Amino acid sequence: MKHSKVGTVMTGDVVTVRHDTPFKEVARLLEEHRISGVPVVEDDGQVIGVLSETDLMVRQAEADDPYEPAPRVRWRRLLPGARQRAAKAHARTAGQLMSRPALTVYADHTIAEAARTMARHRVERLPVVDEDERLVGIVTRRDLLQVFLRSDAEIRREVIDAVLVDTLWLAPQTLAVEVLDGVVTLRGQVERRSEIPVAVRMTQQVDGVVDKLTYRFDDSHLRPSDEALKGVADDWLRKL
Repeated sequence: MKHSKVGTVMTGDVVTVRHDTPFKEVARLLEEHRISGVPVVEDDGQVIGVLSETDLMVRQAEADDPYEPAPRVRWRRLLPGARQRAAKAHARTAGQLMSRPALTVYADHTIAEAARTMARHRVERLPVVDEDERLVGIVTRRDLLQVFLRSDAEIRREVIDAVLVDTLWLAPQTLAVEVLDGVVTLRGQVERRSEIPVAVRMTQQVDGVVDKLTYRFDDSHLRPSDEALKGVADDWLRKL
């Protein structure tokens, strides 16, 4: 099954900063280009960190307020990460303020992989690097959302061709494939129960899947020695 790759949606023209870029220059670049973060790179293009608006705000929030009375005990200094926040309060360059190590993806990673990384680490952008970890682009949450702009007809064709025909070796009319607003529903019967996980797993790789399948033959009770008799679907199960 073909999957949309990060390289097809990433932005190749990336605004970057160096380790020694001053704080105020970073703020100016973010404002000028209307972006919320930039990769920090070495001279050879390797990504060493990422600097976001959040990092800039931490610097401002942690800076001492000359008009605020100094309490005897600053409780925030006792909280986890207090030493790192205190260091950022006095940061003057991108290297002192950036988050590291940088979370990155490769151009040939799937959009689903990039989305999982963003969700897991709660970030809004990922630098895209080559095999030498050099910057080649950047991908944002908005870029990843482009997959949802696909038409229902396009999604339906992919399910029929990639799941039913190429994977399960079924005739296209074996299952009714319905797509509404990106949600895929499969209706009908397959010969063997073991084909259901394959169909479900493969269709779930298309955004927004609802599966409804029944079966004619329950082969879940077959002994290991009977595995070879269960058909092509089991070869796929062993690979998943």
